[in-house]
Amino acid sequence: MKNGYVHHVEAPLEQLIERWRTSDETERRELFTSLSSEKRIALIGALPQTDQEDIIASLTDESMKLLLAEMAPDDLVDLMQGVSTETRRSVWHNLSEETRKETLFLLRFDEDDAAGIMTPRYLAVRSEATVAQAIRFIRAGAEQVETIYYVYVVDAVQRLLGVLSLRALLTAPDETRVADIMHRDIISVHEETDQEEVARILETNDFLALPVVGSTGKLLGIVTFDDVIDVIRDEHTEDVYKMGAMDGVVQPYLSTSIIGLVRKRIPWLVLLLILGTVTTNVLHHYESIIVGAAFLFIFMPVITQTGGNSGGQSSTLMIRGLATGEIHLHDFRLVLARELLVGLLLGVATGIVIMARSLLLPPGLAPLQALAIGISLVLVVLFSNIIGAVAPLIISKLGFDPTVMSAPLMATVIDVCGITIYFETAKLLLGF
Repeated sequence: MKNGYVHHVEAPLEQLIERWRTSDETERRELFTSLSSEKRIALIGALPQTDQEDIIASLTDESMKLLLAEMAPDDLVDLMQGVSTETRRSVWHNLSEETRKETLFLLRFDEDDAAGIMTPRYLAVRSEATVAQAIRFIRAGAEQVETIYYVYVVDAVQRLLGVLSLRALLTAPDETRVADIMHRDIISVHEETDQEEVARILETNDFLALPVVGSTGKLLGIVTFDDVIDVIRDEHTEDVYKMGAMDGVVQPYLSTSIIGLVRKRIPWLVLLLILGTVTTNVLHHYESIIVGAAFLFIFMPVITQTGGNSGGQSSTLMIRGLATGEIHLHDFRLVLARELLVGLLLGVATGIVIMARSLLLPPGLAPLQALAIGISLVLVVLFSNIIGAVAPLIISKLGFDPTVMSAPLMATVIDVCGITIYFETAKLLLGF
């Protein structure tokens, strides 16, 4: 095979994506045809919408049928939800009748819910079955399911009763009833559980799969760990966007148009600009103090910067703790108490440093002036630390994403409040 594509058959997905990006149309076609069906499915699922549509358009009906037949139902639904209507029709035309039923079933659910990322292909046996019957059933259907490590136990109307491992089945006597060896205390999620919560439960319990049930307890499907990896990646991307004061829509950078990039960033920039102008009003209010004590203006940037850094650190810790489930809303008082102490210690430490600097280095302030600067910084850092810790908890309590209280917004809020604290403290101590 020319151009060395034979060497990419077993290459990691990241290398295949990079090679795809740097190849022309002919090279891409050769690369795709050189891959195994498993690698083809992984590659097409990782590519932007336009590239997915190009691949589908280049396939013959027979090749497309073979590719779609190998795809897991949840991966197929993700593909269909991302491509254009015309491409979706082409995909639908080449699906088998059974796959169409599975696809229609999954399309009923919101793509951000547990049912939207689950697969309907799982192993389930009746509770009254014997171990021998269950093993024969598993052998017959093992190739059609995503994982064989968990076998779910259901009743006559598919309600979830329990779960058992493949090891438990293989080590039990043939005549033993499944109901006698299954685990009844099973962790499951409702069909409308948010996908981020599903990911957290899987990660916390170290599961390979998690059953999804309906309102009546009926087993609808399972969410596997590989699907959760994609969820974690997408949710992390959204959080990073929001923490950078951008629209949290997950979309590859190189596949986003210039206008799309501007739309992603302009709303927050305008909002922060408007909030930032409040600082101008604050400075105007204290104009007489600034004129009478120019040194206050000189130290103002370092005061607000240190406060912003302290608040940003606190908000990052809280957002991370909320995301991982380490911190909960009922921990509010504990968090407040801890951050009061932490903020005070940080404030005193940085206050001593700024006092020493203002006394020993230019412009060489008088002791009382240096003390005013130091005490101001203590109060600003204390305030910033508390706001950085408490604001994400309050926003989460109100039902919003706490990542909106991230570094850019936090810095803007602290600038306005910190400058007010700074000048009010100086006015009190210096007698302005």
